[in-house]
Amino acid sequence: MKALVYTQPNEVQLQERPLPELTAGEVVLKIEAVGICGSDMHAWHGHDPRRKPGLVLGHEFVGRIEQSAAPGFDVGTRFTGNPLITCGVCEYCVQGRNNLCANRTMVGMTRPGAFAEFMSIPAASLIAMPQDMSTRAAALTEPAATAWHAVNLTIRALTRPIHECRVLIIGGGAIGMLSALLLRHLGSRRVVLSELNALRRDAVAVHAQGETLDPRATEPAEGSFDVVIDAVGAKATRVQAFSAVKPGGVIMHVGLQEGASEIDMRKLTLAEITLLGTYTYTTADLRATVDALHSGVFGDLAWVEERSLSDAAQAFIDLDSGKTASAKIILRP
Repeated sequence: MKALVYTQPNEVQLQERPLPELTAGEVVLKIEAVGICGSDMHAWHGHDPRRKPGLVLGHEFVGRIEQSAAPGFDVGTRFTGNPLITCGVCEYCVQGRNNLCANRTMVGMTRPGAFAEFMSIPAASLIAMPQDMSTRAAALTEPAATAWHAVNLTIRALTRPIHECRVLIIGGGAIGMLSALLLRHLGSRRVVLSELNALRRDAVAVHAQGETLDPRATEPAEGSFDVVIDAVGAKATRVQAFSAVKPGGVIMHVGLQEGASEIDMRKLTLAEITLLGTYTYTTADLRATVDALHSGVFGDLAWVEERSLSDAAQAFIDLDSGKTASAKIILRP
């Protein structure tokens, strides 16, 4: 089969790889589409020591069962899936918080991912979907579930309804765009998105009908936002988030671009700011997101770009250089 292999920093190659072996409790999917995630870009740059050269990346997928060694999972059925492979028995799994599973592994990190014609995965990780669901929408399940999880955690921490809040989203990538679309569906009309890339700012303005700004030209007004969603996670964006949030406000930290940095703990304390971190999604989030995507909660997804798997090397370059307006490129094997 053809598979896109991460070979060295800033390089992926289309190679011939053996078909995945079918093992008990697992299925082999014929991949219909797979998205390029920010974490795939992070790995492509050589910044993720967990993802080593020789690995097939990709974890935002939809596919059809080609082979099955799991009762009840029939050949020909379409599924998306949870790329986090969880144990089901640790304290977090039994609480329904399997995104925090103490024993988790991951498709596209600890085992070959979906940038290929075929991929194996435990059947327990599959997420049922309407069989007539569009391939584009189904392939957006994983990133949309990340936004779904983050926005819902944010809502729990608020003292007023989200539609009353002024919201700043930092970063116009897929999570920023999807968060903006979800917030609009929830009734938020005072959403501002901060993004460096002019093409992405234009896409957000058109598809999410939101206000945008270039932080190099216009800093978000200090202390003016009830909610700040940092979908970048860099030192500079954390500073921006703490500057922009109002006393009593909520900062949701989603992005993972950089690690440790100083934060203004004095302001956090004196202004009674709630700082939240979020990691991926639960299985319940994924199921809810499938329904939301299929029913149009996230809009028509016209901002998503599709390319062939053979064009993936250029897609990585275009995303890195900011030459595409799309916050999400989906690859079709």
